[in-house]
Amino acid sequence: MKLTIHRGTQEIGGSCVELNTTTSRILIDFGMPLVKKNKERFESDILEGKTIEELKGLSILPQIDGLYKDENKSIDGILISHSHLDHYGLLGYVHPDIPIYLSEGAKELIDVTSLFVHREVKNLNVRFVSNREPLTVGGFKITPYLVDHSAFDALAFLIEADDKRLFYSGDFRGHGRKSVLFKQMVDNPPKDIDCLLMEGSMLGRSEQLYNNEKEIESRIVDILKENSTVTFLSASSQNIDRLVSAYRACLKTDSIFVIDLYTAFILDKLNKISKGIPRFDWKNIRVKFLKYHADVLAKNNLKDLLYLYNERKIDMDEINDKKDRILMLARDNSVFPLILNKIDSTKGAKIIYSMWNGYLTDEFKHFCNEKGLIIEQVHTSGHAELEDLKKFANALNPKKLIPIHTFNKEKYPEYFKNVQILEDEEVFAL
Repeated sequence: MKLTIHRGTQEIGGSCVELNTTTSRILIDFGMPLVKKNKERFESDILEGKTIEELKGLSILPQIDGLYKDENKSIDGILISHSHLDHYGLLGYVHPDIPIYLSEGAKELIDVTSLFVHREVKNLNVRFVSNREPLTVGGFKITPYLVDHSAFDALAFLIEADDKRLFYSGDFRGHGRKSVLFKQMVDNPPKDIDCLLMEGSMLGRSEQLYNNEKEIESRIVDILKENSTVTFLSASSQNIDRLVSAYRACLKTDSIFVIDLYTAFILDKLNKISKGIPRFDWKNIRVKFLKYHADVLAKNNLKDLLYLYNERKIDMDEINDKKDRILMLARDNSVFPLILNKIDSTKGAKIIYSMWNGYLTDEFKHFCNEKGLIIEQVHTSGHAELEDLKKFANALNPKKLIPIHTFNKEKYPEYFKNVQILEDEEVFAL
């Protein structure tokens, strides 16, 4: 078995790994970059109107023969670890006959993103996989492992061929609401691993203020108890762990969790997979209608959902009447000022900023300061910290450990044994 990391040896995001034998070829993840080569933020607008060849020339699409729409297919399948764009965002360019293997939850979230966020990935040749149920793709035996990550239904993969065993960690952590999955992996790991591809997103980052979702929930409870006006939550609607933390905090304080139609749609979809996920019609949840979201649902023949969600609709008059009991999800900085203008007496209101601080722009900080809003970061990462990375690597005990999904591959030998550092496009024989 041979391994080529087309992108991911020196950056977070844009992951793309190829494995091949003499008879078969597969990819693991096919993500959109998060940064350019100079480490500046990658703007996806650059993709618009460009051909596959032009994107190859810009090194946005990797040079992989037999992968793309206008080529003779020679890839047997693509494994997608989870539903973050930096792991699946370039699938729209692949040959439509190539099977895409992923979890049901990941597919639901990819479809939702295609509807609402203008990152369309449609008409995929999808094959669903399940936790620890082996499958065969070409000459490869593949076993998916459900992992704890901020993306719902995220997977790692054990891949076997040519008497070799490779483990791809995907993105994972040990401190989320599914931390039992990490414990199960460490306590009972797959054996005889020849090669471990392990993410290192948190290497080089400072320590977190909050260690886990329970601490996040506890702090949100305290903030809701302290507030005298509306409280806002800035968080991803696809970070289900965080939404659960916020919802549980609302139940404990008898607060009203106000979500938008986009979030209601996500929770509705995922509740069909995992019944423990809150729905729009659960106690203390209400739905704020935004025109853009309503238009998207109507345009895609989902008007029936608008009538359904209308049962739990909340208007601005009710928000004003109950503002000291409101926790409002406010994800979109372009819409947020419009909502803010319709709420009375927001000076001193707190914004619970529950995302990576790299997304917190100076422009938004300035806006909040002008409006008398207080930003408090209440966040824990979707990725494993160093101590959990060590536990993971020690448990799997690979013959070779290869850094991926990291800006700090040179740090790996300080912390882990048997490290093999690769460059993008370097071919490595197991």
